[in-house]
Amino acid sequence: MGWWSSLSLGVLLAVCCWTAFAQRPSYGERGSDLGIQVFQQVARAQPQDNVVLSPHGVASILGMLLPGAHGETRRQMLNGLRYKANGPYKMLKKLHKSLTNRSNQDLVTIANAVFVQQGFNIKEPFMSTNKDNFQCESTNLDFGNTHAAAESVNSWVKNRTKGMITSLIKPEMLDPAFTRMVVVNSIYFKGLWKSRFQPENTKIRNFHGPNGVIHKVPMMSQLSVFNIGQAVTPQGLKYKVIELPYHGNSISMLIALPVEDDVSISAIIPHVSTGTVQSWTKLLHPRKVRLLLPRFSAEAEVDLKDPLLALGIKDMFSQGKADFRHISQEPLHVSKTLQKAKIEVNEDGTKASAATTAILLARSSPPWVTVDRPFLFVIRHNSTGTILFMGQINKP
Repeated sequence: MGWWSSLSLGVLLAVCCWTAFAQRPSYGERGSDLGIQVFQQVARAQPQDNVVLSPHGVASILGMLLPGAHGETRRQMLNGLRYKANGPYKMLKKLHKSLTNRSNQDLVTIANAVFVQQGFNIKEPFMSTNKDNFQCESTNLDFGNTHAAAESVNSWVKNRTKGMITSLIKPEMLDPAFTRMVVVNSIYFKGLWKSRFQPENTKIRNFHGPNGVIHKVPMMSQLSVFNIGQAVTPQGLKYKVIELPYHGNSISMLIALPVEDDVSISAIIPHVSTGTVQSWTKLLHPRKVRLLLPRFSAEAEVDLKDPLLALGIKDMFSQGKADFRHISQEPLHVSKTLQKAKIEVNEDGTKASAATTAILLARSSPPWVTVDRPFLFVIRHNSTGTILFMGQINKP
């Protein structure tokens, strides 16, 4: 590698739900759309697996690197994120503040850090921009001792995710001679359902996985009022959308699954963007139903390099082309981009308010909505349209 240095990049996302678990796009939606495109590539490559990813986390790491990028490297990142060239940082600061304000404080914790090789000289504007916009921490490490450095990063990750993610990087990911920085974004989410599932109503039922495989899973159940609607892909495929708000109404989980049994969730996913999700909110109407939803958990580790390369963000990975001159005088490139995400969804949550449960009183027996086939979930910050997490669940 000679005189080149590598910028090892760690992206960490964790989600813990103690629950069952066209205007111009906002900056939250612009960044989330890039992350959704990454998710779509991963889901396409793993159509029968559980996949979980944080679109906002993908955008956050690129947003943290952006102040250090120059020329074509910066142009590719801005183009992928659809940010304006002359300083998106004011909007990113506003977005970060909105996601972590007091109304969300029991739900979303976002932490960012830059781990720097001892003695490596980083330009002050790069660090001050990240500290100002992302409340980014800075810690010096000795990457020459790869085991101790990895342990320090993983300890930070474990602490910031309340123990949900215990390990993000391995010592062998760090080059003792050339690693200069590790950039980490952590998102921890703990949501309580606005309308709680009673544990005594959870029964073992069938879930129809891919290729006709039937899984016996704990299926949660509640009779309540939910926003429900039906959407259609450009190809004419119909799918149901259900909104499950979290306590406080600032964040919701949206679940989508095809109407027809023989239509795969893989046919729906390529159609999804933040614009699609925004359009769902106009299609949804409150209806009293018996909702059956599997209790589920999923975790995944995603190497982001190939999806980002496919989306045109190439130069930052190239020793010969990466231009991070605003980070350091020494030439840097990104050697690895990694994201780990985890979600747990169960019954817990706050009790439903009487006003909510009494909106509709069906004269006849309310319809059943049963999520017993592979489905897509999206966890969305409603006021900014930011997609915090999304996933496909083939096996709860």
